[in-house]
Amino acid sequence: MSGATLPRIEDVRAAAERLRDVVVRTPLVPLHAFDGRRDVLLKLEIHQPVTSFKIRGVLNAVLCLPPRRRDAGLSTVSAGNTAQALAWCGRHFGVPARSLMPDTAPATKIDAVRRYGGEPVLVPVAELFRYLEERGWEREPYAFIHPWTNRDLMVGHGTLGLELLEELPDLEAVYVPVGGGGLIGGVGSAIKALAPAVRVIAVEPAGCAAFHESLRQGRPARVDCRTMCDGVAVPYITDEVFGVLRQVVDESVCVSEDAVRAAIKRLALSNRVIVEGAGALSVAAALEREPRAAGRTVCLVTGGSIDTATLVAILQDARLPG
Repeated sequence: MSGATLPRIEDVRAAAERLRDVVVRTPLVPLHAFDGRRDVLLKLEIHQPVTSFKIRGVLNAVLCLPPRRRDAGLSTVSAGNTAQALAWCGRHFGVPARSLMPDTAPATKIDAVRRYGGEPVLVPVAELFRYLEERGWEREPYAFIHPWTNRDLMVGHGTLGLELLEELPDLEAVYVPVGGGGLIGGVGSAIKALAPAVRVIAVEPAGCAAFHESLRQGRPARVDCRTMCDGVAVPYITDEVFGVLRQVVDESVCVSEDAVRAAIKRLALSNRVIVEGAGALSVAAALEREPRAAGRTVCLVTGGSIDTATLVAILQDARLPG
């Protein structure tokens, strides 16, 4: 990605057409409420082929590779959901798909990568981020799909914003989880190009809020990460992604671990929807607002890969495993 150039809406539309035969137009349903409220809606990206939104960006990035480059094999760095999407793409194109993953990744995600035919390479978290910062992929033969800064990946994620506006022309606000920033960069770019009055609200766990801190300092910042939301546990925002996000994000909020657990439990028991920590962030943030404070609102429910033991502990209000 060059500088802070936003993904173009014509590129997002082209990606939507490119992804049409694979990406699911996911359901948009009300957050179950006993008072009859229907102003908060859930965009259930857990119904994508790999149970998360990641297939949008990863597949678009892979489709945009020259065939000879793609045929050399694919690689990425991932907490688990990007790795699942890459493994799906590797199987689809009949090429190897290797993902560097933290050795603390949930077993659910590691096993899923293997089931899709991918190769998870487990390393300590510090080594994973060192690989990214030192551009370790440049010494390897595979085509590397950066999980945040790859422009084609961000464009692919933008199809989610395009889809939202087509389904809900009266949309007033959207809550978007933030890790490395690729999702909100794409979604925000599409929304601001077509409906600039819609508020794009970034949501992070309070224990790993690199974007929130970067906004406070006015420059990309690094933070410590202590959160159950492994899918967004990224301790920094890159310069180029920060430049994009500053143009498309209207507000940044942080939520507690308790709020995330409460959102997971509520979604499971009231909506019968199973989500991981990162997937519940947007709902946790929306529930902390006064009723109708944001108007017609969508929460992006981004992923459903949660370990069974963790889910059971949350439902029973017990201590989390590990």
